[in-house]
Amino acid sequence: MSAGFVLYRDTYLDSVVQLSGTRAMREVPGVEWAAVAMATEANLATLEKEGFDPAEWAGAGPGDLFLAVRASSDEVRAAAQEAGRDAAFSPREAAATGVAEPDPRSLAEAVARQAGSNVAVISVPGDYAALETHQALGAGLDVLLFSDNVSLDDEIELKTRASELGRLVMGPGAGTAMLGRTCLGFANVVAPLADRVGAVGVVAAAGTGAQEVAALLDRWGVGVTHVVGLGGHDLGAAVGGPMGRLAVRTMAADPATDAILLVSKPPDPDVARTVVAEAGDTPLVAALIGMDEPLDGASVVQAPTLEAGALATLRVLGRAAPDPAAGLRAQVDAAIADLDPRRTLVRGLYSGGTLCYESLVVLSRVLGPVWSNTPLDKTLAVPAPPSSHVCLDLGEEEYTQGRPHPMIDPEARLEHLRAQGADPEVAAIVLDVVLGHGAHPDPAGELAGECARIVAGGGRVVVYVLGTERDPQGLEEQRRAFLDAGCVVTETAARAALAAAAIARRDPSIAELVP
Repeated sequence: MSAGFVLYRDTYLDSVVQLSGTRAMREVPGVEWAAVAMATEANLATLEKEGFDPAEWAGAGPGDLFLAVRASSDEVRAAAQEAGRDAAFSPREAAATGVAEPDPRSLAEAVARQAGSNVAVISVPGDYAALETHQALGAGLDVLLFSDNVSLDDEIELKTRASELGRLVMGPGAGTAMLGRTCLGFANVVAPLADRVGAVGVVAAAGTGAQEVAALLDRWGVGVTHVVGLGGHDLGAAVGGPMGRLAVRTMAADPATDAILLVSKPPDPDVARTVVAEAGDTPLVAALIGMDEPLDGASVVQAPTLEAGALATLRVLGRAAPDPAAGLRAQVDAAIADLDPRRTLVRGLYSGGTLCYESLVVLSRVLGPVWSNTPLDKTLAVPAPPSSHVCLDLGEEEYTQGRPHPMIDPEARLEHLRAQGADPEVAAIVLDVVLGHGAHPDPAGELAGECARIVAGGGRVVVYVLGTERDPQGLEEQRRAFLDAGCVVTETAARAALAAAAIARRDPSIAELVP
């Protein structure tokens, strides 16, 4: 066994670059564990848990970067360290000259180097994110604020200022946006508007929720003009929806946008009414997951799930709505055949937080209580009692400390998949597989083999692949790999939850319910 640790003082890398370095090291055969990360308290605790000596990082702090690896031999460790350094520190080349140039050291330097920029993507530790965002607003830029751990007071101050300037602050914690056809963060590649009939602008306080509806609209023949992420707090009572109002108002004024689709977990109802009112005469559909209270007095079509929101948007545009359950009953019938009667439980292993939340809403209405690390009811927080239905959001911090997000690296999900697949009470495991920019280049290549082993052992796996044909991974290739592994593959995320419930209950009609 060989372990290596390198500390880079006063060195900051964007979280996506950190993850790229981590992935590069972990892909080296013989590597048991590796990470490129900032020396935060949580990350250092993970290092100690993994067996590294705390003396190696004495005096290190959140502004320092480390590269750590544990491998089967010194040769493997050295190769992994080289791969991690190359991925994390490879210099960018100037497009015109091909000559490497150092990265800018400040936002002002970046703007000066690239005149004409109009959006800043900010991904720095939360303590510094507000300052950088203020600087970006002062430079006349809209902002995608990827950073988490920004205080509510800072968010309110930033968005108040942005509103006064007529600028967007998407976030904090906004990982998805598409402005025009430019994808920012985790985003899917949609067709040009010329290839589609009708065009929709998406405004979302939910990252994978935005990806889901944009991908469904694209798959069902409708264009997507923009996707604006708001961050999870914008539509709450404390923040008051300033960016939601600005985004809806801007899209309503866009002649290329025929309708607006608003996506959120349950918002503050009064805030939601002020946001949808900004649409004016532009049709607006509000997919408010799990919100039963109607937006009385608002001229809006309301839907309880992402699938229902996308379908309602098609109808608003005068388009025929497809049947997302088409062919699903036959898959469920086959999955139920010969299923051991002891297998009665559903286990969801999600990479998308919004998709996990929607699954909790859908499953609880059919199966009763579902336990989770992000429960609908705090009394249903894991650990769950024996013989319980459970859905986990594996993108939450407790599962990502010291390791990449499951959209980027399936390793953490594979561990849970093996454990749940070995449980003789589990009837169906639900997986969401998110494609697009920022996601793993071939998630099916990592996950389908284990899914096939579970199916061969008597369990069932239900998979929803979120993506478009233009995504670099290829939607149909990914879907086919899971079908070939014996999985049930669904058209929407809500259908995956219903299919799993149908298998657990031995009732195929559940898969055809309206979610």
